[in-house]
Amino acid sequence: MNKLALAVARSLVVAALFAVPLFAADDEALKKDLTAVIALQGLPCGEVVAATELAKDDYAATCKDGNKYRVYMNAEGRVVVEKRK
Repeated sequence: MNKLALAVARSLVVAALFAVPLFAADDEALKKDLTAVIALQGLPCGEVVAATELAKDDYAATCKDGNKYRVYMNAEGRVVVEKRK
């Protein structure tokens, strides 16, 4: 995949991720979006099975394989994925 296509894909995923409010009906969509964001960062996950909104644009994600991540937007407007203990 070329760099432009990857950048467009990331932008679409980020827009979808932060446009989705955390309601029960949208929970599955949020989990899929978080799974995609984590995968785009090249981190192991497989599938997000639980997601918690920590703050606006800040989520805790638990993966099927046991990995835990924090997904948030930094001050520069970039999506950051950090591994949690």
